[in-house]
Amino acid sequence: MADNTAPRSGKGRQSSAADRNGRAAGAGRAGANGAGASSGSSRPASGARSTGAARATDAEEVAPGVVQAKIEIPSGHPLVSVFGAGDGLLRVIEKAFPGADIHARGNQVTISGSRVEVALVERLFGEMLLMLRTGAPLTEDGVERSIQMLRSGEADVDGQRPAEVLTQNILSNRGRTIRPKTLNQKNYVDAIDRNTIVFGIGPAGSGKTYLAMAKAVQSLQSKQVNRIILTRPAVEAGEKLGFLPGTLYEKIDPYLRPLYDALHDMLDPDSIPRLMAAGVIEVAPLAYMRGRTLNDAFIILDEAQNTSPEQMKMFLTRLGFGSKIVVTGDVTQVDLPGGTESGLRVVRNILDGVEDIHFAELTSADVVRHRLVGDIVDAYGRYDARGGDAKRKRH
Repeated sequence: MADNTAPRSGKGRQSSAADRNGRAAGAGRAGANGAGASSGSSRPASGARSTGAARATDAEEVAPGVVQAKIEIPSGHPLVSVFGAGDGLLRVIEKAFPGADIHARGNQVTISGSRVEVALVERLFGEMLLMLRTGAPLTEDGVERSIQMLRSGEADVDGQRPAEVLTQNILSNRGRTIRPKTLNQKNYVDAIDRNTIVFGIGPAGSGKTYLAMAKAVQSLQSKQVNRIILTRPAVEAGEKLGFLPGTLYEKIDPYLRPLYDALHDMLDPDSIPRLMAAGVIEVAPLAYMRGRTLNDAFIILDEAQNTSPEQMKMFLTRLGFGSKIVVTGDVTQVDLPGGTESGLRVVRNILDGVEDIHFAELTSADVVRHRLVGDIVDAYGRYDARGGDAKRKRH
């Protein structure tokens, strides 16, 4: 049987892959036998509160300015699920807390460093174990986002723990679960539940359209609405496409393709043509909304930065009884012809403060695409703040 005493640490990790697998299997067997954390004088890990998910000793000062705490991982959790395959999750934590010394021996984690860093790592392990207890798998992205929430203080300000944010299920389909990945995204989803009209404003990749689509499908499946209506303005993104051959629907299909793609992620692809033929799901350009009253529907206007103020007013006044509207857009990527004002930029000045209408702001920190997308959004923001727009116009 593998030696269960070798320490694990990114700083000179001594355990082999076989050793790690042996310990993980041993922990899994213990969990299967009903073993759990024993009661004692130690308190729950900071951040774990009264969940019973882990036990931690009080941090003790071991050198001037250096404290040490120990966390015991309950035997019901296979260690590979806590530390990650090949200790990948442990390495993420070590990279995020370079000032802390983190060692894992068996099912005990020892943390040494400043009192602030040790407390944050304790809280992090409490959140990780709570996520595992809810059945959500731990991923490197999830651990990184938990660290971000704890470090920024967002969780303390809003009173929402990372585990609560990252385990809120919106929709499950074909073994895949759609959840918010940041506190801002969770607040956006909650706002959709509470309000009749919600504006989701943020950069590319921040989940504003995808999460709205998930809420629309959830509302349809739970019979809160009878149909879903998805619409976008047909505006070229800086390109002149000219004459397109084919039928009217073939001409407008490229503009609506992102909405179809999201639908295919959330519904059985074979059911989508049937639902569209029955009028349960409608995907249409914004111009098709004029003159209609939309009752008992979940309506999404995507790419709303490319509407004029008049189009925005026209769309919002389509709202009928029993319906909900979500408007999404990125005010930094307006593709309207020169001189045309964006309806999304104007609408906040008009409707801000109106009851049952909410404006949700997403940022580069909420981007869930490649890490570089958030960096690109920030870089363009800094460039524009330095007068980049004026420079481009002069040239």
